[in-house]
Amino acid sequence: MSDLHFTRNIGIMAHIDAGKTTTTERILYYTGKNYKLGETHEGSATMDWMVQEQERGITITSAATTVYWDWKDNHYKYNIIDTPGHVDFTVEVERSLRVLDGAIAIFCAVGGVEPQSETVWRQADKYHVPRIAFINKMDRAGADFFSVVNQIKERLGATPIPIELPIGQEDLYKGVVNLITNKALIWDEESNGQKFYEVPMPEDLKETVANYRQQLIEGVAEENEALMEKFFDDPDSITEEEIVAEIRKATLEQRIVPVMCGSAFKNKGIQTLLDAVAAFLPSPLDTKPVEGINPRNEKEETRMADVNAPFSALAFKIATDPYVGRLCFFRVYSGALDSGSYVYNSNTGKKERISRIMQMHSNKQNPLDRIEAGDIGAAVGFKDIKTGHTLCDERHPIVLESMKFPDPVISIAVEPLTQSEVDKLDNALVKLAEEDPTFQVKTDEVSGQTLISGMGELHLDIILDRLRREFGVEVRQGRPEVAYKEAITQTVTHHEVYKKQTGGKGKFADILFEIGPADEGFRGLQFVNQVKGGNIPKEYMPAIEKGFKEAMFNGVLAGYPLDSMKVTVVDGSFHPVDSDQLSFELCAKIGFKNACRKAAPVLLEPIMSLEVTTPDAYVGDVTGDLNRRRGMLENISAKVGVQSIRAKVPLEQMFGYVTTLRTITSGRANSTMEFSHYAEVTREQQEAILKSRYSYY
Repeated sequence: MSDLHFTRNIGIMAHIDAGKTTTTERILYYTGKNYKLGETHEGSATMDWMVQEQERGITITSAATTVYWDWKDNHYKYNIIDTPGHVDFTVEVERSLRVLDGAIAIFCAVGGVEPQSETVWRQADKYHVPRIAFINKMDRAGADFFSVVNQIKERLGATPIPIELPIGQEDLYKGVVNLITNKALIWDEESNGQKFYEVPMPEDLKETVANYRQQLIEGVAEENEALMEKFFDDPDSITEEEIVAEIRKATLEQRIVPVMCGSAFKNKGIQTLLDAVAAFLPSPLDTKPVEGINPRNEKEETRMADVNAPFSALAFKIATDPYVGRLCFFRVYSGALDSGSYVYNSNTGKKERISRIMQMHSNKQNPLDRIEAGDIGAAVGFKDIKTGHTLCDERHPIVLESMKFPDPVISIAVEPLTQSEVDKLDNALVKLAEEDPTFQVKTDEVSGQTLISGMGELHLDIILDRLRREFGVEVRQGRPEVAYKEAITQTVTHHEVYKKQTGGKGKFADILFEIGPADEGFRGLQFVNQVKGGNIPKEYMPAIEKGFKEAMFNGVLAGYPLDSMKVTVVDGSFHPVDSDQLSFELCAKIGFKNACRKAAPVLLEPIMSLEVTTPDAYVGDVTGDLNRRRGMLENISAKVGVQSIRAKVPLEQMFGYVTTLRTITSGRANSTMEFSHYAEVTREQQEAILKSRYSYY
């Protein structure tokens, strides 16, 4: 158990291009995992192992590794997950944060808090993950440490506490002053930053350092009465250990975020960041015991991070490896698992044999004989484990809270070039959908075409590339389509009778129900049974609910799914011979179609949050273009030498936007876009969408 005190399960998260993968590469180098520096821009980064990642210089899939680091005479084990920054792959961040104990949030010293920084920060808040902020790229023109600290406070609502200050900025950036030890450090460039030295405090920094150190010690003293007394007697009598202990306590309680700085590309600031992970981020023993439901009695249970407790683990990712087949990444919360043993999947109710357990290093595997509480590993040999499933001891079953993923917002139709490759394409799409919960495959009822849906154009572009390279399937693709949804806006009462007589036993079901919008905040089917006196036997109720639930996948306007609705079954009747579960299920499906037509159905379209960063000269052109795209401008603010424009824009208007933006700004503007919400379209738009949908087929 004492070893768990020295384990850290951490994620590295940030906006695209903030330097996550470069920082991870430096961590691998300084911990001795790698013997040479991998560079993202050269396509040689260890953690960006996919061909598509190396070609594009972006991270697409989260990669895990394990490194070791010595701090204060103790040997620490870090399980690290490097996550993507692009919003199209936000699922990778979501599922990683679900199983991690702490995180390093990286910010660009020039760009500061960018849109995806806010998204990943909210995800970390959702899973109560304590974090350290690392302000990277301090060597770049326009770098401003204090401006980024201010943005973390204002935009993210956090309490950033600098524990390092930079020595110089931009070309003059040399190192840091550690406010806890009150020492200045600079890195030796000839040794690739392997060596760093303590130097005298620069004169021009002494006053600033004294101010920030005073604030840090005051804050620490306020945390503890004994320290407060020490502070009033002699502030210098508060020791480094006492400062570290109070910062750690406040970080674990998520009241503060320690802020550090450096330049991963120039090999500066990484060793002190590794020290801070040990000092301030939680071990598995510092986190709350994981909570779940016992499927046998529906009671809540907890599991401690204890190797002697019953085994429990959460599968957070499924991946396909060309050599070992399907890999299941999982986090062990309690107990231990031996290679070759069986686990119980409490979501499917089946036993699974785990033939081998691996410790991952990017896309390479190191075999393990045993994995224990608090660790992260990968399993091979299972049959039916999916993302979010709980693996546990059959004698002590538990279902841990799963993960919720955003719905896809864009679709395209695909078909193989030759008829002989239909099965090959189907198998490949099933495997890809298994790996990625935000990638969905379905057959369009109107056209019979195979539709693939994802989080954005880049997401689907990568999927098509993987189909070609990994699975050897060439496909034709249709034009991108927006993933609309349908909703009903009124509550109506409907009576549906389903009768079928074909000689012998017939079919009969009779349901009287109310159908309308679900209560606020509810997603899915809100099903209420108000039938009295056994007019419909209880055993038919699950079939009615199933019928309505399945019917929601195809709305009455254009076959788009409904996100939520409320059905209250009020009355009905049954036939002692002809009624069965299938009759009531079919009756519910037919009733849904007939009732929805009377319930004022509407179409909903995805609205995107857009941020454009443009030189001042082009602000008018950019805003004019957004107005033409039905955009709602929210705010225009000044950044270093540029203007940041935020707007909400319908996705349907945003295809090919990057090309247009480059044209109107001579290639000098950048944009980032992420899903915001669904909104009702106007009557004219609805008619145009329905007309184009049916004329297309």
